[in-house]
Amino acid sequence: MDLYREFILDHYKHPRNVGELSPCDGKNDRANAVCGDKLSIFVNWEEREGEHVVTDMKWNGVGCAISQASASILSELVIGKSVAEILAFDRKTVEEYIGTPLTPARTKCAILALDALQKALVPID
Repeated sequence: MDLYREFILDHYKHPRNVGELSPCDGKNDRANAVCGDKLSIFVNWEEREGEHVVTDMKWNGVGCAISQASASILSELVIGKSVAEILAFDRKTVEEYIGTPLTPARTKCAILALDALQKALVPID
């Protein structure tokens, strides 16, 4: 369990891919009204062999360690993945990439970035 905490804290303290993409192919803002987490997701994609593939993702926002770490981890995970793959991600996927099961209280924090990313990808769905 400590290994997972260290992994999450590392992404929280040293977040990856923070920033904005301009121009970007898709953007979405999401907030968790319960705890105040706010995230903006920026994503670019290109067509490869008939599929749309994510080529870059940036994010920015404020919130708890779980929401911020989740956005950072997700930003590394999705590069090179097809939009179809990403749209199939769910809570279980988030638990796998975070590396620990989510409590009900932390679920909304952890899936905020995924929700925003999936909404940013919807225009090409």
